[in-house]
Amino acid sequence: MSKEQTSNRWVVVVIFFFFMLLHQTDKLMIGSLQVQISEDFGISNTQWGLVNSGALIVATILYPIWGYLYDRYARSKLLSLASFIWGATTWLNAIVRSFGGFLVTRASTGIDDSSYPGLYTLIADYFGPTQRGKVFGILQLTQPIGYLLGMILALMVAPNIGGWRSVFYITGSLGLVIALLIFFFVKEMPRGRAEPEFEQIAEMQTFKFSWAEAKEIFKKKTMWFIFLQGFAGVFPWNVITFFFFAYLEKERGYDANSILFTMAPVILILASGYFVGGALGDFAFKRSNKGRIIVSSIGVLMGALFMYLAITTPIEAKNQFFIFMCLTAIFMPLSATNVTATVYDVTVPEVRSTAQATEYFIENAGAAFAPIITGLIADAYSLQTAILLICTVAWGLCFVFYLGAIFTIDHDTQHLRNQMAERAKTM
Repeated sequence: MSKEQTSNRWVVVVIFFFFMLLHQTDKLMIGSLQVQISEDFGISNTQWGLVNSGALIVATILYPIWGYLYDRYARSKLLSLASFIWGATTWLNAIVRSFGGFLVTRASTGIDDSSYPGLYTLIADYFGPTQRGKVFGILQLTQPIGYLLGMILALMVAPNIGGWRSVFYITGSLGLVIALLIFFFVKEMPRGRAEPEFEQIAEMQTFKFSWAEAKEIFKKKTMWFIFLQGFAGVFPWNVITFFFFAYLEKERGYDANSILFTMAPVILILASGYFVGGALGDFAFKRSNKGRIIVSSIGVLMGALFMYLAITTPIEAKNQFFIFMCLTAIFMPLSATNVTATVYDVTVPEVRSTAQATEYFIENAGAAFAPIITGLIADAYSLQTAILLICTVAWGLCFVFYLGAIFTIDHDTQHLRNQMAERAKTM
């Protein structure tokens, strides 16, 4: 890789960081705007549920399509298009004045929600296997930070600038600006450019999408374990996202200030865990192909343990509860970046977007069931029981699936390295 490409890759990381940060802010702040929007349209909780389900369903359906397009065409230009769609649909969502129009335009915002596979695969062609975890960790900081930023915009800024529509105009406009930055400053890289076998090769062969290679994704045993943990692994995240604040208020007796001062530090610690997980994964991967899987398995196991200790802490022991939640936040995100990096450790460059899009498709399928199951258990027993049961069972299953991947990752990783070495000989 030339010096120009090396310096440009950090420009790409910065642009993608702000793309993801602002996109996550736009995507996640709607939860904090529920009261304002519901009062504006006069809608029920069921109708509000339809609003959120619509975008999720659209994103799920489009994951395979985005994955295919990214593997066939220039990812940088498609990402610019995705950012433009984000800005345009958010503007439309702010403009409409009827609930029916709001429901349709909000669902349309799911189009760009499934656009991330191309971003990660392009980054993977700028950074080699032993660096990807850290870079993915930096990029995935954007989700928890975006969530906090969304809360601030929704609860503090929106009431002072004309309401929720004004905030949507702001985030939508930023989406259009980011689209221009990506279009002009993010350069496409040859697929596989950062693989170690091609370091000394000046002119890269163009690897093109093929259905034969796409089918090979499903022949790799490691990918099946990745798919299984993806389905189970989203359950705890959705339980915490949709029900944890209600649990703190209704069953632990926290007021608004107590919730803020408890959860804000926890979310910030959670954010740091993405980078820590990626760095630990890279460090371990340099020593063993099993490294990322080991880090991931420790993350889900310890996350389950500390979540159990937090939820079973007596209500009056608030400091103890806070400490255990902070420890949970350290371990929860350790596997996130390593799962993405592992997908690229076992799949060929020209179908990586398809592989990751498939993994996200399966994750979203799990995400669709999580709130329903949680609600049923909470109504039958309590929120405490629902959170405790789903988090511990789901993370326990993830640990078992990671144990399975430990026995397959060496073969699948070495098979990819052999493929890359064979290709390098023909260049």
